[in-house]
Amino acid sequence: MQATVVIVADDHPLFRAALVQAVRGLLPDATVLEVDRFDSLRETAAATPDAELVLLDLHMPGARGFSSLLHLRNEHPALPVVVVSGHEDPAIMRRALDFGASGFIPKSAGLPVLSEALTRVLEGGIWTPPQLLHASVHAGDREQAKRIASLSPQQFRVFMMLAEGYLNKQIAYEIHVTEATVKAHVTAILRKLGLIRRTQAALLAQRLLQAEAASLEVPPGTDDGDDDIQDAAP
Repeated sequence: MQATVVIVADDHPLFRAALVQAVRGLLPDATVLEVDRFDSLRETAAATPDAELVLLDLHMPGARGFSSLLHLRNEHPALPVVVVSGHEDPAIMRRALDFGASGFIPKSAGLPVLSEALTRVLEGGIWTPPQLLHASVHAGDREQAKRIASLSPQQFRVFMMLAEGYLNKQIAYEIHVTEATVKAHVTAILRKLGLIRRTQAALLAQRLLQAEAASLEVPPGTDDGDDDIQDAAP
């Protein structure tokens, strides 16, 4: 039988070593790949199509907020991702699961909890922390989280570049497409997210760069004259 391949992504050496030890204790024959930066994680995931699990810390160089989780879910939808984080706010845990995580393990959890969670996920299930029994998340936020998770990889790249204030011509240069293609992506993003203005999408994307459960509801955008849902088409 082929050995299970697990990617452990955490920039703290001691905690990463503890996770690796825990994985090998549960799966003695597993191949464990370690990364400490988000760009290395993306490269490793792309080069390891047989990986069966990623243990992901939300905070590492090259990642902000929920961006790393969303990138992985967009690029490798079949690869289970378990967030292992110092955040213990039930609302943040709920948000991570809504964005497609297969589990959320607080870093304060003991080995039995980690083993239970990993076993559940490797069997194809979802592991839900007990703290979520007390989580209260607005239904509209959960629906918007699912819409965000439905963006294609290229749409998500454009979406996150809106958070950084990139203009269409800058986005086109970065992702090697025409400005007309960027406009088409922006139109599709607005429609998928139920938004009207580019400014609304930019504000929403900025909230994803914070590892907190800020509301995903955005106010009406100002009339910035660029890329609303009526005129964004090429």
